[in-house]
Amino acid sequence: MAQSDLVGKYCCISQPSKLKILSASTEDHSMTSFARKNNVSVNTVQRVLGSCSHQFNSSYDYLPEHLAFNEFKGVDRTLHFICLDADKHEVFQILRTRYKKAIMTYFKKFSPVALQGVKTASLDLNFYYQYILCEHSFPTLRL
Repeated sequence: MAQSDLVGKYCCISQPSKLKILSASTEDHSMTSFARKNNVSVNTVQRVLGSCSHQFNSSYDYLPEHLAFNEFKGVDRTLHFICLDADKHEVFQILRTRYKKAIMTYFKKFSPVALQGVKTASLDLNFYYQYILCEHSFPTLRL
C-alpha cells in the first residue's frame, strides 16, 4: 500500500483534509456541513473527530500542579467549563456545562493523591470555582 507524508498508510483522506476538519470543528456548524465543505462523508468527519478524543485525560489519578479554570461559549451556544494545565498551556478537560454540580461531580472522581498534587489554581470571577476548590480541600493549593 502506498504511503507518503500527505496520506497515511491504508488511508485515502489526506492529512491536510483531516486538519481542516479538526480546525472547522471549532465553528458553530453541523458535521454534515463540515463534510460538505471538505468533500468527505459524515462518517469520515466522525472518525477524524473521534481520533483526537484520546488527547483528553480520562484517568482520575493525576491532576496538573497548576490549574486554570474558565468557561467558554461552546458549539451549542451554552457555556462550557474548561480546565487547563497552566504550565503546559494545554486543555486538561472540557465539561459540557459550567454548573457547580457537574464540576463538583467531576472533581470528586479524583483520588486524594491527585488532589494533593495541585499547588495553584488560576480562576476568573465565577464564585463557584473558589467554592469547589475549598469544598474538595486541595491541601497544598494556593488561589
